[in-house]
Amino acid sequence: MIIPTLGTLAALLAAFFWASASFLFAQAGRWLPPLHLNLFKGICGLALLGLTLLVLPGNMTAFTPSTLLWLGLSGLIGITLGDTAYLAALNDLGPRHTLLLSILAPPMTALLSLILLHEALTLWAWGGIAITTAGVAWVISERTSETHGQTPVRWRGVIWGLTAALAQSGAVILSRAVFLTTSVNALQSAVIRLAAGVVGLLLWMILTGQIRLEISALKVQPRFWGYAFAATFLGTYLAMWLQQVALTYAAAGIVQTLLATSPIFVLPLAAWRGERLTPRAVLGAMVSLLGVWLLFQPI
Repeated sequence: MIIPTLGTLAALLAAFFWASASFLFAQAGRWLPPLHLNLFKGICGLALLGLTLLVLPGNMTAFTPSTLLWLGLSGLIGITLGDTAYLAALNDLGPRHTLLLSILAPPMTALLSLILLHEALTLWAWGGIAITTAGVAWVISERTSETHGQTPVRWRGVIWGLTAALAQSGAVILSRAVFLTTSVNALQSAVIRLAAGVVGLLLWMILTGQIRLEISALKVQPRFWGYAFAATFLGTYLAMWLQQVALTYAAAGIVQTLLATSPIFVLPLAAWRGERLTPRAVLGAMVSLLGVWLLFQPI
């Protein structure tokens, strides 16, 4: 019997929480533009993580300037640049093509981890990365009635999508490097990364003139706050914390692959909401689960 390690289990839980939050963010996005919603979830998530850091005992460790630098860069690259590039790709390509490009992040991360961190993976792990990535890509690439009117592929969007995938990989590598060389814990890392990401996002919005928001947009319905806070709690607070826990105990390539299984977790949630699942979606999910099983193999 294969028992998931703490790192792999944390990565799977993070993927599940992000999948759950995606439905809630979609609802909250009906009242706020994407960048403003992104800033909102970042500020609220930072408040929750910071409060948790103060309340939980034994979570304060002295930081060196280099630690703050690398974690800050991880937040700027992953949250500010990565999220912004992802949003730009969504506008140009639509969700299906953007998600397909994001599937490039796991193999990118594994290769960068091998080159920069000398973090070698077993043949089982490489096979698991390939099969899991293929299964997720197969599910995402399925043509449905919702995709017939989708935005056509534009090269600018492709560049943004590749930038987002590379930014995700770079951010994960930087976090993993810190965990391998320091005693910083996952909660501290999550706080520093998110703080840097929020500051970077705020500066980005100011420099691009997108910080201004009509007062009428703030007079949202009470349902917005419910959706937004629930999505932030699951997708920013819990998922980001668990991502850093995963990177503490598991190789970067494996963690990024497991995080990329969020679209698979969306399927049962969609079925629970009454949506019909196609045979292709179910088969793709089974292929991905086979890949995840291979990632748990000890040799």
